[in-house]
Amino acid sequence: MQNDLAAPFTFGSLERYTYRERLIIRIVGLVSYIVVRIIGLTIRFEVTNTESERDVLAAGKQPIYSFWHDRMVTSTYYFRNRGIIVLSSQSFDSEYTARCIQRFGFGIIKGSSSRGAVAGLVGMIRAMKAGAPAAFTVDGPKGPRYEVKSGPVLLAKKTGNPLLPFVIECTRFWRVKNWDRLHVPKPFTTANVLFADPIYVDPNIDDEGLEAKRLELQAALDQLVDAGEKWRSAG
Repeated sequence: MQNDLAAPFTFGSLERYTYRERLIIRIVGLVSYIVVRIIGLTIRFEVTNTESERDVLAAGKQPIYSFWHDRMVTSTYYFRNRGIIVLSSQSFDSEYTARCIQRFGFGIIKGSSSRGAVAGLVGMIRAMKAGAPAAFTVDGPKGPRYEVKSGPVLLAKKTGNPLLPFVIECTRFWRVKNWDRLHVPKPFTTANVLFADPIYVDPNIDDEGLEAKRLELQAALDQLVDAGEKWRSAG
């Protein structure tokens, strides 16, 4: 890992938080990591259309893994220890989430669709140009659920790296009653990692073209959700 990529893999400063908040962030981040790791160790993974990922890497590109926020738990475990850079919001809740996924080998760039969006995107571009793969919860950090935002498409335009849509479907999972209805896999479940074909974005594309690519990404993820649900029902 290059020296200029070290910072995202280091826990961020908590000096702006109170003592109580710092304690919560540290405890919840650690406990979340332990829970995800224990459940993850029991999951049996299978992969559909793995050639998409191999083709991107064989072309000398880094994927921009693009997925729905509700699949974050299983995705964190499956893609662990690959040096993937993730965009994280600047909210209190995001701090313990960031510490959890950093323990799984992810790097964190701060920013969001509401605060620090430009700085976050610039950080992602720099990290990718330094050779890191990236990941986007494309409807995060707070929705609307299953509605693709433009950030990953802009990242693909600026870096020349393709979007790689995927969905992880579990045969058995809990669903959290929050905005994204987060999927939490049950122990010993089977999970299918379904990839779509990579989506490349021309560096000279105009605004109309960017919107077309956003809709293409939306359609790819919608189709993957349908395919995942059919796979689960057939099992």
